[in-house]
Amino acid sequence: MRLFYKTLAGVGITATLWVSSAMVNPVAESYGSEFSPPGTKATSFHVPSFMSDNEDFSYLEKQVERFMHRELLEGASVAIAKDGKLVYAKGFGYADKEMEIAVEPSHLFRIASVSKLITAAGIMRLKEQGRLTLDDKVFGETGILNDSIYLKYRDKRVEDITVRHLLEHSGGWTTRWGDQMFMPTIVASSLHKALPVSKSDIIRFVLNKRLHFTPGQSAYYSNLGYMILGEVISKVSGIEYEKYIQTNLLYPLGIFDMRIGGSYLHERAELEVKYYEPTPTFYVSDHSGTGEEVLRTYGGNDMQALGAAGGWIASSTDLMKLMLAIDGFSTYPDFLSSESIRLMVDDEINNYGPLGWRRIRSNTWFRTGTLAGTSALMARQDDGIAYVVLFNTGSWKGPALANDIARVMNRGISSIENWPDYNLFQMDNTWASTRKRPQVIY
Repeated sequence: MRLFYKTLAGVGITATLWVSSAMVNPVAESYGSEFSPPGTKATSFHVPSFMSDNEDFSYLEKQVERFMHRELLEGASVAIAKDGKLVYAKGFGYADKEMEIAVEPSHLFRIASVSKLITAAGIMRLKEQGRLTLDDKVFGETGILNDSIYLKYRDKRVEDITVRHLLEHSGGWTTRWGDQMFMPTIVASSLHKALPVSKSDIIRFVLNKRLHFTPGQSAYYSNLGYMILGEVISKVSGIEYEKYIQTNLLYPLGIFDMRIGGSYLHERAELEVKYYEPTPTFYVSDHSGTGEEVLRTYGGNDMQALGAAGGWIASSTDLMKLMLAIDGFSTYPDFLSSESIRLMVDDEINNYGPLGWRRIRSNTWFRTGTLAGTSALMARQDDGIAYVVLFNTGSWKGPALANDIARVMNRGISSIENWPDYNLFQMDNTWASTRKRPQVIY
């Protein structure tokens, strides 16, 4: 097993660490189903921005910079792959404007609803391990979540909700009276308890209400459904949702930096960017019940409760590594089986669109994410090109910003005539001292 060392500089820290070659381009079979990272400070393989100083990407960079200037976005991280190879990874703007720390590809961003793709992949992993099926019932005495606190429900139709229904947003809930994941005061009042509310509190709250439609007979985008899927993963696996995803999906891929993020600035993880809201902004009540008025970015939203629906933080390069491992192409070893990947995207099998992915359009799989202070977009194209774009600034456009990001990336990518033949996921340690283009290791 070959080892590399690298020194991180210019990103707010200086550290030396060792990375196994198996972590750079892993083969799933090399690890057990519950692999734990070696040592206590294992990190993902970090690629510095200067390794992507390439004239072939100059037009794309101009497009990204122009877009950021127009939309008043402080920082961004962009990763692009071609035929399973990471060919571009660069940061733009500031990870922390006040400290003048520039974004690097290793910086972690809140990825909002991109978290749903991670959760869907986790469900597929449990299916492959034989621990559940997509037709398993979620509630009721014979359901997965048959804990006593969930056996009192107002609408008997909840007994028909399956894992598949939650994956495809057809569980029976809408946001007619508000998004259940963003109304902690109402939940607490309904349950006659003090803030903060837990995930189990939110589930109890919705079980006390009637469903908005019969499960499986319609679909409505549901953050609640994916939060519940996180609880399904915890119950079936016997370990916390985050730990299951890390040990059964991320660590085997050499992804060690991804985690559920914190709600407050003081909970900011190492290498995590600072988040900014569009101006003018407004304040909301602290979700934890302190009585203080806070920014939605820092205290307004409960990131731990969002968890499986929108709570993960990740770098663009780690998200790229995950996407390549579930894209169905042979150019990079897939971690999930071909059957699982097909189940996630086959519109002949799924009644209401892909599972985990946001949409499939013009042979491109998209996953978007929007939350106060962040926007994210992942895309996997049939021509072997894939990209990840993360921003640390909110926009009044909300989810519509993803369409603008896609147009910017499509214009930039279409200008590339000569694709690099190197792979930034496979490089030796010469770059740390020479700052030369990486050498490919076979």
